[in-house]
Amino acid sequence: MAAGRERAARLLRQLQRAACRCPSHCHTYSQVPERPTLGNTDYAFEMAISNIRYGEGVTKEIGMDLQNLGARRVCLMTDKNLSQLPPVNAVLNSLAKYGINFQMYDNVRVEPTDQSFLDAIKFAKKGEFDAYVAVGGGSVIDTCKAANLYASSPTSDFLDYVNAPIGKGNPVTVPLKPLIAVPTTAGTGSETTGVAIFDFKELKVKTGIASRAIKPTLGIIDPLHTLSMPERIVANSGFDVLCHALESYTALPYNMRGPCPANPINRPAYQGSNPISDVWAVHALRIVAKYLKRAIRNPEDREARANMHLASAFAGIGFGNAGVHLCHGMSYPISGLVKTYKPKDYNVDHSLVPHGLSVVLTSPAVFAFTAQIHPERHLEAAEILGADIRTARIKDAGFILADTLRKFLFDLNVDDGLAAIGYSKADIPALVKGTLPQERVTKLSPRPQTEEDLSALFEASMKLY
Repeated sequence: MAAGRERAARLLRQLQRAACRCPSHCHTYSQVPERPTLGNTDYAFEMAISNIRYGEGVTKEIGMDLQNLGARRVCLMTDKNLSQLPPVNAVLNSLAKYGINFQMYDNVRVEPTDQSFLDAIKFAKKGEFDAYVAVGGGSVIDTCKAANLYASSPTSDFLDYVNAPIGKGNPVTVPLKPLIAVPTTAGTGSETTGVAIFDFKELKVKTGIASRAIKPTLGIIDPLHTLSMPERIVANSGFDVLCHALESYTALPYNMRGPCPANPINRPAYQGSNPISDVWAVHALRIVAKYLKRAIRNPEDREARANMHLASAFAGIGFGNAGVHLCHGMSYPISGLVKTYKPKDYNVDHSLVPHGLSVVLTSPAVFAFTAQIHPERHLEAAEILGADIRTARIKDAGFILADTLRKFLFDLNVDDGLAAIGYSKADIPALVKGTLPQERVTKLSPRPQTEEDLSALFEASMKLY
């Protein structure tokens, strides 16, 4: 008996010595926060992501997936441009091959509004669908999430689920139908998250719906779909990945976020930085540093575009649970108050500031500001993006990261700040006013900010170079 126990103990010691040391399994990689929970801050975090399937040509399996789900009436959602392009054709071929009954809605608006959401919701309610397929970028996938939600909760008022303080921010308690998301851009990570963003036209500001319940059932990541993306769409989508990774990694730690929910259903989707999200954020940032410039400059670089497609999902897993902060919070009025700006490579009939561009233009100023808290993370990010930090002082972390970002953006021909897309100092009060309701994300900034701080950040972002 004693010999048996000794053999078991020896085997356990051998297993411990042979344990996997990769970042995902090594306990030394992401340290558990040292600070104990105090007062009414949270003490837990949870990870919620969609199932993910990756592979060249994997879109052909969607028809089988819908068969397996027993779907009898499917809503295929996309936009007018994509409806004529290979990604949608690949889905249509699969649906036809497996005899799937479907209706197509191709009226999704690029950078959706409350009205465009409502139009899609009306279509979904009328169709009484039992499954959804979204083929497109974040605009399409977010619109489809909203359509699925409100068709599944037909008596709910639109503002019931919209984030507070603009809406009521009620928790989602109704069961939703299966949703398969097929991203065609490498940016939003919407295929992994429970977030749907739109422009609320009455207030001229972006807001959204955030609930784990609305995340897609399955994300189909097929790198073939990124090969048709024009240069500026690749760039702006990639800037979203960049900021997702940077913001989630530098966000307020989850155990410093309050209040602690009385019921886990009320724990927000955006919880603050945590040891699991950290792994995904850093990995995504390394991919961006290596592949984004290549993906923008050479549409035939399949390796670069495929890796950026994965980076989008990786960053989505990170920020979808940790959250974002000031770059995104400030981006919403930048997009919502757009004047006459029309970006290159976007085939739209309305003015718009692409989401990734609106986010990245404030990034140098934001990270110079937030680096007072956790400067070591800001310095690590700068090093990943190419900065030489061998002689750097920790107190200079924010300035080093800001300069690194400016160089990165300059090399990629990004507009020279907010002034280049139509804003001036006279617009700053309105931009600040539009940021204030975004407390769902701004409160995750590691450094609290006043209205005066926000004004200074917008002013510093008017010109980058």
